[in-house]
Amino acid sequence: MTANRAPLDPDTVDAIDFHVHAERADDGHESLPPQHMAASAKYFRTTGGRAPGIDEIAEVYRSRRLAAVLFTVDSESVTGHPPIPNEHVAAAAARHPDVLIPFASIDPHRGPAGVALARRLVAEHGVRGFKFHPSLQGFAPDDRMAYPLYEAIAELGVPALFHSGQTGIGAGMPGGAGIRLGHSNPMLLDAVAADLPELTVVLAHPSFPWQDEALAVASHKPNVYIDLSGWAPKYFPAQLVSYANGPLRHKVLFGTDYPLISPDRWLAEFAELPIKDEVRPLILKHNAVHVLGLRTT
Repeated sequence: MTANRAPLDPDTVDAIDFHVHAERADDGHESLPPQHMAASAKYFRTTGGRAPGIDEIAEVYRSRRLAAVLFTVDSESVTGHPPIPNEHVAAAAARHPDVLIPFASIDPHRGPAGVALARRLVAEHGVRGFKFHPSLQGFAPDDRMAYPLYEAIAELGVPALFHSGQTGIGAGMPGGAGIRLGHSNPMLLDAVAADLPELTVVLAHPSFPWQDEALAVASHKPNVYIDLSGWAPKYFPAQLVSYANGPLRHKVLFGTDYPLISPDRWLAEFAELPIKDEVRPLILKHNAVHVLGLRTT
C-alpha cells in the first residue's frame, strides 16, 4: 500500500519533527525492557498508544502534512535488552519515504563493529543521521571511546542527535535503573563540537537543569543545534524562547518526542508562544531542511 510513494519533498510538508521514537517493531518487539516501558509510561502519564507501530506513526504524520525523523535507541550493553534493529527502522521508513526520515542508533560500546555498522547503514540502508542517549547508553559523550564512531558519522556527512538533560527513562525505578543523569549534561558535548567541528551535533530537548549550558554551547559552536522535543512548549524556559527568537533562530528545530507528546499538542502550544512570524518557519521546517541536507524544489 506504500510501495510507490515518492521520496520526501520538503515543499509538500508544513513542518519536520526532528524527534520521533520507533518503540515497537512490526513483530511487536519493543525498544525498552518491559519495566522501563511501564515506568516511563507512568512518568509521562501516557494511556494507550504508548508504542505505536511505524506504519501508524507514518499515517499520523502524513495526515497532518508533517514529516518525522525516526529512530530507536541501542542500549543493550547497559539494559541487556536487544534493540529494534536499525535495519528494521530503515526498512519501515522506506515504506513511507514521503514522511519518514530514518536515523540509526549505535551504542558506542560496540567499538569498531559499531563504526563499520554506521558506514553500512548509511551506504546500504539510507540512514540520514544517528541518535545517542548518553544516560541510557551509559557513557559520557566526551569519552574518547566514542570518538571513532563520531568521526565516521562526520565523514558520512550526517548529523548526530544527543539526548540532553533529565530523562523520564528509569524515573521512579530503584536507583533510577542505574541511569546517570550527568552523562546528559550538554556541556560534555562542547568538547566533542570543538574537537570535531565537521560533525553536526543536535542537542535534544530543553536541557533541564542545564538550559543555560545548552544555549551557551549552541551559541558558541557553529556545528551545534537544539531540538525542542520532550517538553510541551508552554513549559519552555523564558531564556530558550528568547534565544530561539533571536541569536539561535537558525539553530533551533521543531521536535515532539512522539509518542510521548503529540504533534497536535506541540504545535498548538507553540502557536501561543511569542515567536516572531519570520522565525516560526525556520524552527518548524527550514532549519531541519538545512541540518538534514534535504533538497527543495
